[in-house]
Amino acid sequence: MQQDLRKFKADVRWVAVPSIHLTLKFLGEVEPALIQNLFESLEKVSVSEGSLALRLHGLGCFPNVRNPRVIWCGIDGDIDGLARLQQKVEAVCQEFGFALEDRQFRPHLTLGRVNGKRNLQPLLDCIKIGSEKECSFNADHYNMYRSTLKPQGAVYSVLKTITLGGGNQGR
Repeated sequence: MQQDLRKFKADVRWVAVPSIHLTLKFLGEVEPALIQNLFESLEKVSVSEGSLALRLHGLGCFPNVRNPRVIWCGIDGDIDGLARLQQKVEAVCQEFGFALEDRQFRPHLTLGRVNGKRNLQPLLDCIKIGSEKECSFNADHYNMYRSTLKPQGAVYSVLKTITLGGGNQGR
């Protein structure tokens, strides 16, 4: 989808493909001493969740297509299971002193951030029409990432991997 949208040469800073991710919870700064305990608590609540059958589907903009700042790809499929997992992650993070998210969870993948108006309208027209491309997948784990801000955008490195249904591949 991103490759098709790049063809418009709009003034959009596209997210590097390896950095595209679904955010269950953004934590901000985390004390290094908390990471292992947070990981263990997240692992415990994830044992009861199985893999999620999800599908990339549709395109859109935040806050809306009239005033776009973010271009995203939607996610559907087992949204109830995904929302349940996100609520469990949110609850664990709250126990560790992180503030509750004040926005409703809207699962999506950020594809790009709008920087200006150049060639934007044809891109937005394409987004309004939608994309027929879809991709189904099973999500059987999630990662705790460290993000490092660089001039070209955030660079993500995996701190821990949490397997849904138990077990771990943590580092």
